[in-house]
Amino acid sequence: MSALPETRGDLTRARLIEAAVRAFGAKGFHGTTTRDIAAAAGMSPAAVYVHHRSKEELLHVISRDGHRTTLDLVRRAGAAGSAATPSERLAAIAREFGRHHAQGHTWARIVNYELEALSPDHREEIRALRIAIEQEVRAVIEDGIASGEFDVPEVSMATTAVLSLGIDIARWYRDDGRWTPDDVGDHMAVLALRIVGA
Repeated sequence: MSALPETRGDLTRARLIEAAVRAFGAKGFHGTTTRDIAAAAGMSPAAVYVHHRSKEELLHVISRDGHRTTLDLVRRAGAAGSAATPSERLAAIAREFGRHHAQGHTWARIVNYELEALSPDHREEIRALRIAIEQEVRAVIEDGIASGEFDVPEVSMATTAVLSLGIDIARWYRDDGRWTPDDVGDHMAVLALRIVGA
């Protein structure tokens, strides 16, 4: 069954989200005004409020959608077929996580480093998504320990280290740099396996 066509409102909301990502990426959440977002979207400032109640709500949508996408990606990569070993699954997660954060380094910087700007309720929702991502990675590491593939003295620390590899890409990755997103993903896979002593 084909998807329903997007309404004009859907397209406008998507345009505002893209504009907010560009504005937050350039100036940070606190340095960005609603007027900046409206200008980047080619709209009047009043038009922003037709679709979003506040600048914080835009940040929440960006963060929620970004974390949901990441959780889905980690789940798919971690499944990697029933015959896949924990090493193959962890490498797949790290590769996709790294590539994903390089490709979307601007939004990744926003969703990972602007969390304190969210309202308490929105922050709690994002925290739950981050915990779910962490649990997916932790489960693969625990499987590797159980199978004898991984030598990890502290599972929580190893899980945090593997995820931090990907998250911090947003701080340094540049589109005009020497590495492609695929290069980054492949290297993250190697580093993740070293972290767990595979």
